[in-house]
Amino acid sequence: MYIPDIYKNENKEEINTFLKENSFGILINQTEGKLWATHIPLELDTNKDGKAILQGHISKENPQWKGFVDNDEVLAVFSGPHSYISPSWYDHENVPTWNYIAVHVYGKIKIIEGEAVIESLKKLVDKYEKNSENPVRIEDLSEETMMQARGIVAFEIEITSIEATKKMSQNRDDKNYKNIITELEKTQKNQSIAVANEMKKCPR
Repeated sequence: MYIPDIYKNENKEEINTFLKENSFGILINQTEGKLWATHIPLELDTNKDGKAILQGHISKENPQWKGFVDNDEVLAVFSGPHSYISPSWYDHENVPTWNYIAVHVYGKIKIIEGEAVIESLKKLVDKYEKNSENPVRIEDLSEETMMQARGIVAFEIEITSIEATKKMSQNRDDKNYKNIITELEKTQKNQSIAVANEMKKCPR
């Protein structure tokens, strides 16, 4: 990913938090001679050796998993809030642009089986059920329902490198920076307001 130095994010703690809060990503690999991409939750975790991994699963009916064996190199793409930035918000002439946060995770994928699959599903369900009024637990599901787990391919991706960008108008002076935040909030659009909130967090 091309990242100008001014927008490069190398704060590991911040990146990990972003990955946990924006875990619905795009898994990309090459299968049967062409690029494949699947939109799925990919959960940040550590393996038994203490190495950072992403955990996930896809349907066995999805041909993408067949490429995991032939070429274990994959890319996972995660996106955060984003918004159009109008040049009319500056006190000088300029061009339109876009503010956004994105993280690319590169790694080596391997298929997991047996109890590790169930443990992976437990972590996933527990994370997203914790705020439910009547949370569901994998442990409480019937044997019949759990048989559906046979229809998935679970995997771990050992992370080899991460590229993170946080383009939040860092190249603007304080006056224009503050005005961008004000104008974003005026739009009353969720994504734009989220970008404004991220800009407020950035050190100036």
